[in-house]
Amino acid sequence: MSWLPGSAPVAVVGLRREAEILGVALRAGCHTVLDGPPGTGKSTLLRAIAAASGRGVQFVEGNAELTPARLIGHHDPALVLDGGYTPQAWTDGPLATAMRAGELLYLEELNRIPEETLNVLITAMAEREIAIPRVGRVHAADGFVLVAAMNPFDAIGTARVSQAIADRMCRIAIGYLDAEQERQVVSAQTGVFGAVVAIAVEIARGSRSHVAVRMGSSVRGAIDMVRLADGLAAARGAAALDRELLLDAAVAAMSGRIRVHEDQVRTVEEVITELLDAALTISDDDRAARSGRAAA
Repeated sequence: MSWLPGSAPVAVVGLRREAEILGVALRAGCHTVLDGPPGTGKSTLLRAIAAASGRGVQFVEGNAELTPARLIGHHDPALVLDGGYTPQAWTDGPLATAMRAGELLYLEELNRIPEETLNVLITAMAEREIAIPRVGRVHAADGFVLVAAMNPFDAIGTARVSQAIADRMCRIAIGYLDAEQERQVVSAQTGVFGAVVAIAVEIARGSRSHVAVRMGSSVRGAIDMVRLADGLAAARGAAALDRELLLDAAVAAMSGRIRVHEDQVRTVEEVITELLDAALTISDDDRAARSGRAAA
């Protein structure tokens, strides 16, 4: 559980320091980027803080297809043909909506957005207004703040954010939770406690430091593994800790999330098998102690 001064508690496991800084930044009107690998709770943190503060949020998925028109807004071609470029023919996009209403604009995957679209944000942040042809100027109401999230720049499909953007934003680095906190997240998301949760978290965490792995699994992989293992145990009438069951669940949940180095001979399935067998060697007493802390 995290908290913010002068607000309701924010229901996010860990990230207390990050939640406090982000909450203060938003109240101060500081545009902010949350920088960290996938699955570290960036979106969850912002949603929780926005809900606790009662502020509206415009969510935008960043990708190579996000054009300035999709971000700012557009004229309806049919209405333009009927009556010309009237106010009625214009539809605000998420940026114009957030500026007019004084809301938060949340951009996911900031470093996947085309530079042409990012340039629109520079004016919105620096001047707190944007000029829309045939519509006029849109001024930002009090409360408008841009919050963005991005993965490390060396991830596939990403690029470095320009200095013009970086110079106008605060940056909060968000890393992975510790093992106990990740077990708490998995149990909260799945309703499952015990050894299976501990094993799934150990595999996900082990993948991040494995010598053969370029990109490991986030806690989402552990969550899906537990859900699959729980369902497979019911479908097969098998024990929850059956190795074959756990391996099937782990491969299905994590093989698409884990990337091995290009020069590796081992497959991702072999890496997951190795990590599972290592997790299964942990003593029952140690696993029970860990699972007990996660359930507390």
